[in-house]
Amino acid sequence: MMYGFLACRASQKATRNWLSSYNLSRSVHSLPFVTVDAESISGSQPAKVHNLVQGKWIGSSTWNTIVDPLNGEPFIKIAEVDETGIQVCVFVGVCISQTSFNMYLLYGDITAKAARMLSVPKVSDFFTRLIQRVAPKSYQQALGEVQVTQKFLENFSGDQVRFLARSFAVPGNHLGQQSNGFRWPYGAVAIITPFNFPLEIPALQLMGALYMGNKPILKVDSKVCIVMEQMIRLLHHCGMPLSDVDFINSDGKTMNKLLLEANPQMTLFTGSSKVAEKLAVDLKGRIKLEDAGFDWKILGPDVNEVDYIAWVCDQDAYACSGQKCSAQSILFMHENWSATSLISKMKDLAERRKLEDLTIGPVLTLTTEAMLDHMNKLLQIPGSKLLFGGEPLEKHSIPSIYGALKPTAIYVPLEEILRAKNYELVTREIFGPFQVITEYKKDQLPLVLDALERMHAHLTAAVVSNDVLFLQARLEIIFASPPPPLLNLLWKFNEVIGKTVNGTTYAGLRGRTTGAPQNHWFGPAGDPRGAGIGTPEAIKLVWSCHREVIYDFGPLPKRWEIPPST
Repeated sequence: MMYGFLACRASQKATRNWLSSYNLSRSVHSLPFVTVDAESISGSQPAKVHNLVQGKWIGSSTWNTIVDPLNGEPFIKIAEVDETGIQVCVFVGVCISQTSFNMYLLYGDITAKAARMLSVPKVSDFFTRLIQRVAPKSYQQALGEVQVTQKFLENFSGDQVRFLARSFAVPGNHLGQQSNGFRWPYGAVAIITPFNFPLEIPALQLMGALYMGNKPILKVDSKVCIVMEQMIRLLHHCGMPLSDVDFINSDGKTMNKLLLEANPQMTLFTGSSKVAEKLAVDLKGRIKLEDAGFDWKILGPDVNEVDYIAWVCDQDAYACSGQKCSAQSILFMHENWSATSLISKMKDLAERRKLEDLTIGPVLTLTTEAMLDHMNKLLQIPGSKLLFGGEPLEKHSIPSIYGALKPTAIYVPLEEILRAKNYELVTREIFGPFQVITEYKKDQLPLVLDALERMHAHLTAAVVSNDVLFLQARLEIIFASPPPPLLNLLWKFNEVIGKTVNGTTYAGLRGRTTGAPQNHWFGPAGDPRGAGIGTPEAIKLVWSCHREVIYDFGPLPKRWEIPPST
């Protein structure tokens, strides 16, 4: 016991010494893994991003230039592999767990060290500032991404990696027989992630792939890949072998060709539905998807805490300039809310967002003209009207290749949304600060459910209601006699929750569509290709398959004889 105590004290002292080096200087260059300074990246001091292939950081004959999304200045050079150079990146995937049985211990230790490093204020500030430079969002939103990643790593430290591979055994039909179920790695896998969460999405999926024993190749959107390059360097500093991960930069066409030639056993894709469907065909279904989400929120008939609900709606629709796959795309508002100040409060909250603190900022996938064109098409629907926004941002230097729009909300009548000629237009996901708002009356819930059923991207949703007593009173009118107490209590929620399928759904007064913490599943439902993130269940589902091994050692029954043929 004394030895264990002393070893623990020694380990704590070593950890303090190991971390103290990051607090000796205020300069970011005192961080040993860092190769860029987030604050000084500019046209005169451009940063460079390299590829990591077979354990070596390499450049390329082709360098793609990324412009600063806030001023258009060329400020990052990406070593992109073109179609003629992909052979160097075609990888042979060997399951890490098959080549090193210490990988569970190794990655438990790497993860613990990385979690401690991200908890150091100077390190978390570095990644927060770097995220802001390439995917402009408020400091708090960018910091939240770092904190979720840090907490995820903390959660999977130590023996938690080993526990992900937990197997089970079932007794057989006779003595000496036993079936065992194992979580088995795929081997060679690929990870493709988008721009909007430069650290959180690729880091969590990459670590999940490694925990389950796979050999991953990672491709992050070139606009933001510098963030993950620095994170990989941090992981190397924490002990990750250089050869365990390949990191490639390329355009989409080149990456598609690489996947076809490398033929990975499984690919995780996070991004647009259009690309996802193409990859599903190209890769013959060996894919997991976390694609687009036209995410909905229903405000129930009970009106409570208007200020709070307005604030959550504003955060859900416009934080990160609406560039979240979980952003609130459409709000179904019960008629009781129309008599409140909800819309005016949402308008006030939207109008306090400003470019100076990046609470509103550039849209990296749509131009201003494209968003305004979509708005004008919606306004041609009978009964539609502009609630707020609908104008370009003013006094900015955002380049024209990106969008710059004030937070916008369009009202469209529910009956018009359901018309076949309007439905596809209304439910088109606009990956920016844009939402549709509609109203339903007390007897129109079936129409709302019809609208939800016809949507194809079932990612996040919220059912905002707390008033069970009101629901009970209403049910007594519907039924000729009072229904059973349990049915009376749950029927209304089950009417919505039971008839929808969104993978991450919040129910209750504090329901929201965005801001999922690391402690619960985030991902779509209703599609066998759906991928999750953040939890042990998500990691096992995405990054391993089930393998059954039946041990059958005998013995044979005494005086066994060869039976007749069957």
